[in-house]
Amino acid sequence: MGDNSNLEASIDRLLNEEKQMRLAENVAATRKAATEILQLCFEAKDWKLLNEQILNLSKKRGQLKQAVQSMVQQAMQYIDQTPDIETRIELIKTLNNVSAGKIYVEIERARLTRKLAKIKEEQGQIAEAADLMQEVAVETFGAMAKTEKIAFILEQVRLCLDRQDYVRAQILSRKINPRVFDADTKKDKKKPKEGENIVEEAPADIPTLLELKRIYYELMIRYYSHNNEYLEICRSYKAIYDIPSVKETPEQWIPVLRKICWFLVLAPHDPMQSSLLNATLEDKNLSEIPDFKMLLKQVVTMEVIQWTALWNKYKGEFENEKSMVGGSLGDKAGEDLKLRIIEHNILVVSKYYSRITLKRLAELLCLSIVEAEKHLSEMVVSKALIAKIDRPSGIVCFQIAKDSNEILNSWAVNLEKLLDLVEKSCHQIHKETMVHKAALRP
Repeated sequence: MGDNSNLEASIDRLLNEEKQMRLAENVAATRKAATEILQLCFEAKDWKLLNEQILNLSKKRGQLKQAVQSMVQQAMQYIDQTPDIETRIELIKTLNNVSAGKIYVEIERARLTRKLAKIKEEQGQIAEAADLMQEVAVETFGAMAKTEKIAFILEQVRLCLDRQDYVRAQILSRKINPRVFDADTKKDKKKPKEGENIVEEAPADIPTLLELKRIYYELMIRYYSHNNEYLEICRSYKAIYDIPSVKETPEQWIPVLRKICWFLVLAPHDPMQSSLLNATLEDKNLSEIPDFKMLLKQVVTMEVIQWTALWNKYKGEFENEKSMVGGSLGDKAGEDLKLRIIEHNILVVSKYYSRITLKRLAELLCLSIVEAEKHLSEMVVSKALIAKIDRPSGIVCFQIAKDSNEILNSWAVNLEKLLDLVEKSCHQIHKETMVHKAALRP
């Protein structure tokens, strides 16, 4: 009873002192009085009184911004020392109410929201945690450190993926420009000019820029895996592979390079896939995993691949991916691998044949005539190649039908080239004749 009366007397004395200093606009003294009141409540472990005093002090007429900022920062240090979860949530909510709509404590509000979202997630309330995080738009905070902003947005993306909200996850991920990860962190930071916001240092628990790069691309892999966008997954793994810390240790880069090879083979054929495939083949590290080098060479070489032989050789490697970095290649990966080999074989046939019977095409692809026609039609619809099927005759034509103008133009060009060649030959003959005539004269 005596302790309570002493506490109340001390708080009343400090409240009077705070009022005098506030009206006198003495920033340092007001800040000191306000933080001392909170310290007394914390030392007495009276959490209810602490919440009341925070609200009371923040609502005082003409309260100074610096005093409110110091109070919020002081009270944030007490969050981890609360006796139970209920008290912790209550204190965070009180601080959130105080900092709501105040631009000078926006960073503190963002950190408080993140702490509350983490508690909600631990309690299994992922949807609530995601909604809480989305209320804060950290990209507009000028004073927040770049790494802390990125870490916050990545946390928003992760929670959206956890609740399977892929549309919002994509929208949030676009707030981060991947080029930001390639910035040189060793450069000296410029001193802010007069009138500019002073950027705060990121807290110690915030990962470095390269660690954030890895987290970002791992989240992107989760997002792209939802729609089986193999080429984008491959590009994400390529970005992880290019991180210096990954390239230094074979234990880290070998599983990532294996994934790059698999997803390159699984990706539909297009110029980007072809470019990445050739760039990967030139990588010296690929010689450390010769089976995968052979796989990529088979895909690049314009020869028909026997599916059964390929699957028997690589089935074990395919199954092993489940126990490696990134997990399995996806539920549909096996079917899609077979489809890509069929598409590759059709492209090879189109290079060597201008016309071929459906029966022979089916034999080369090791498929039935109906399946061969189905896959060929799908490739024509997706504009992967140009072909026409004469179904009554059972003939596939891979040639592009030229109109009469194109044929005449090609003839004219060929004639022009021939005449140029004849003219150059005549000139060379004439030149040689003149030289020899000059040499024969005495």
